[in-house]
Amino acid sequence: MKNIPDRTDTNSTDSPDRVSGSICSEAGPSNRKFPKSSLWSGFLVSAFSVFDTHSESKVFHKKNKETSTGNHGWTAAVKRVMNGGSMRRIQERVLGYKTNISNSISDIWLLGVCYKICLEDPSQEPVHSSGYATFSEDFSSRILMTYRKGFMSIGDSKYTSDVNWGCMLRSSQMLVAQALLVHRLGRSWRKPLHQPFDREYLEILHMFGDSEDSLFSIHNLLKAGESYALAPGSWVGPYAMCRTLETLARCKIEKNEPEDTLFPMAIYIVSGDEDGERGGAPVLCIEDASRICSEFSRNQADWSPLLLLVPLVLGLDKVNPRYLPFLAATFTFPQSLGILGGRPGASTYLIGVQDDKVFYLDPHEVQQREALRGVWVPKAEAQGESFTDVRPSTVNISKHNLEADTSSYHCNVIRQIPLESIDPSLAIGFYCRDKDDFDDFCSRASELAAESNGAPLFTITEARHSPKSSSTSKTHEVDSFDAVDDAEGSTQDDWQLL
Repeated sequence: MKNIPDRTDTNSTDSPDRVSGSICSEAGPSNRKFPKSSLWSGFLVSAFSVFDTHSESKVFHKKNKETSTGNHGWTAAVKRVMNGGSMRRIQERVLGYKTNISNSISDIWLLGVCYKICLEDPSQEPVHSSGYATFSEDFSSRILMTYRKGFMSIGDSKYTSDVNWGCMLRSSQMLVAQALLVHRLGRSWRKPLHQPFDREYLEILHMFGDSEDSLFSIHNLLKAGESYALAPGSWVGPYAMCRTLETLARCKIEKNEPEDTLFPMAIYIVSGDEDGERGGAPVLCIEDASRICSEFSRNQADWSPLLLLVPLVLGLDKVNPRYLPFLAATFTFPQSLGILGGRPGASTYLIGVQDDKVFYLDPHEVQQREALRGVWVPKAEAQGESFTDVRPSTVNISKHNLEADTSSYHCNVIRQIPLESIDPSLAIGFYCRDKDDFDDFCSRASELAAESNGAPLFTITEARHSPKSSSTSKTHEVDSFDAVDDAEGSTQDDWQLL
């Protein structure tokens, strides 16, 4: 992979939650993840490939236009049907993956784990390799959060759905859910194929139900983020989202709520300072991290599990290209939790990279809050949105029901976007289980900063050289997720208010 350092030799932790930094699956049973493709690919892939067109290929569209005249007008009509959104969704559901993803055989990095695409023969497509099947199993085991409708109204508002405005909230839920998965079940955990499920897995899902009883529900997130301008119906940016997560976790501790209802790790927001001072790369202060861990454990331990969140604004309309290889490199860290980001105005959860493209989970699908007795019922288009699917399925999960339907919390459809197309306002997440893990993270981050030629994503320091304000900022950042204009513009090397 271009510009991404090889981490396979340095990933030598003994922690049970880490998996090997490099995986090249041996030839063997790859149909575990692709039972449908083995039946349908001969028919559907070949049929769709006649018409399958990459959405950004202008040259192909031009040729297509030239050949769709005369007696072949029917061909253009068929192509329009086959390339339509509804047909593509059917194709994705049946095959289990997008057919227009890259055919690259470069390494795939998914949240700190490397998958090598080893082709058994030159004619084999990468998506049919055993290495890709192993990657797909990991991808589909990550927890998906999407738009929902039909839940209890949020606070005093009349909102019973977060369609069209809650994508950043859902993306942040996915990142936190990944942190909890690694913390409680380990990075090597994969979604069980059969019920009954692990109780700890269901307890994690329960934390993201759509009611005030669930710790990280959209209801509780919005309440905790009021100081950062979070409100039902309004978009929110990554920085405000990070501070909201921090506030929610801290409030639960201050209220002395039962330990089993608390977030089991400290949260450290890495920024210039707590007041969001303009200019310069964010600074991770080891002294501050130690203090935060000590406060989290109520001075009972020197260190605790730590969630690091690094909100960044890396440009104006798009990410400055010099940051792209370093963003990609963060996915090689064993501590990686991915990135809150996506296209401008549409947040997604970025979890992996291959060459110059990133893999992501998309929250822009509408689901009912309640199960309809396990029956899948066709619904009309969601609130006039032609781009969304509505899948009635179980969303609120009881932690005591080991036979629960958790299908709505996972996605088998693998999607990619160019890394250069993501919104410049984003937040990177990392999870450090203990002090040794944190030290390993600092070593990797320092090495990455040293390679940045003076433009690091963030830097590491032992202690701050100036006193830090104890107040918490109530200013939310200006980015394309917020409907606020930046009258002052950017200063100091494309960095904006954080």
